[in-house]
Amino acid sequence: MIGSGAVVPLRELLLVLLISGTVTFLATGGIRVLAVAFGAVAVPRERDVHVKPIPRMGGVGMYVGVVAAVLFAHQLPALRRGFDYAPDIPAVLVAATLIVLVGIVDDRWGLDALTKFAGQVTAAGVMAVMGLSWYVIYNPFNDTTVVLDALQGGLVTVGITVTLVNAMNFVDGLDGLAAGLGLICAGAVFVFTVGLLYSQGGSVDTYPPALLAAALAGACMGFLPHNFSPARIFMGDSGSMLIGLMLAAVSTGASGRINLAGYGPRDIVGLLSPLLLVGAVMFIPVLDLLLAIVRRVRAGVSFSTPDKMHLHHRLLQIGHSHRRVVLVIYLWVGVLAFGAVGTSLIHDRRIVVLMMAGGLVFALVVTAIPGLRRKEPADS
Repeated sequence: MIGSGAVVPLRELLLVLLISGTVTFLATGGIRVLAVAFGAVAVPRERDVHVKPIPRMGGVGMYVGVVAAVLFAHQLPALRRGFDYAPDIPAVLVAATLIVLVGIVDDRWGLDALTKFAGQVTAAGVMAVMGLSWYVIYNPFNDTTVVLDALQGGLVTVGITVTLVNAMNFVDGLDGLAAGLGLICAGAVFVFTVGLLYSQGGSVDTYPPALLAAALAGACMGFLPHNFSPARIFMGDSGSMLIGLMLAAVSTGASGRINLAGYGPRDIVGLLSPLLLVGAVMFIPVLDLLLAIVRRVRAGVSFSTPDKMHLHHRLLQIGHSHRRVVLVIYLWVGVLAFGAVGTSLIHDRRIVVLMMAGGLVFALVVTAIPGLRRKEPADS
């Protein structure tokens, strides 16, 4: 534990973000050429929005950016102690390597849902076995802290990780959507972990989630110029599953870094902040995932059967343009994500609630504008 007078390495963390973004941006151009030669190309299907073949496997470029940023961080004296204190970073790198390899195979040859699910569970399980796991959860019903054993923590970790991996995979349906959501979500977790660093006087055990969140945010930022409409390359499953896994990892890492002594027994929001943050940053993608499963089960088909009824498809149907759909979803996720961060870090939560309410009303109006415009001629 660093003393209360320690300097929080914010400058170094921002430098990690910049390195990750720069390397990802440069690497993705080369990955695009390799993807075409390798045959990892997305040919338009009936449910797709794009109309011409586009290379995928862009997640490999993001992975290169993340690894480069982590290796760079290891060379910085201000961050190096974080590598020795917790198992987060090696666990995430090994799990990320596994999930990206599964994604590469799927991007090139395609995998059935069960095989891909097995790969996701394996990557999440390896991460938990290597020590990155949920181990304490606050129970608001009887004001107690539930300490999880290795098996319970591992199951919770695998469950959250696989859910976020599939939610991000499901939402990756429009140019720039998954990369932008990854940037927003990673940015929110980064702000949350930096807030913990300041509140706890520079605790070394908070370095890994902050560092990994910065690396992920940078990778998404560096990939976005290649992927925003009109996209020149798709991230593919190698990218969407990487984002989901790393979001789960940094949220899991942050969950065990809260000093419970700094909260009262009735301060539920503070004690549940990691869980609330996970739910908030991924609420829209997870909701889209759950609705898709219910919709397909009710239709009597497999839950993995693709369709054109996702949230982004519905927004296109009501009159939003491709780019506007992406920006609208950015807005919704941003309000929820940073609202959750605000409730965790700002003491006067009335201000946060008012700001969130204003943001949600604005998002609702922006979402409804095309429908209102179409009603105007009939009403006149």
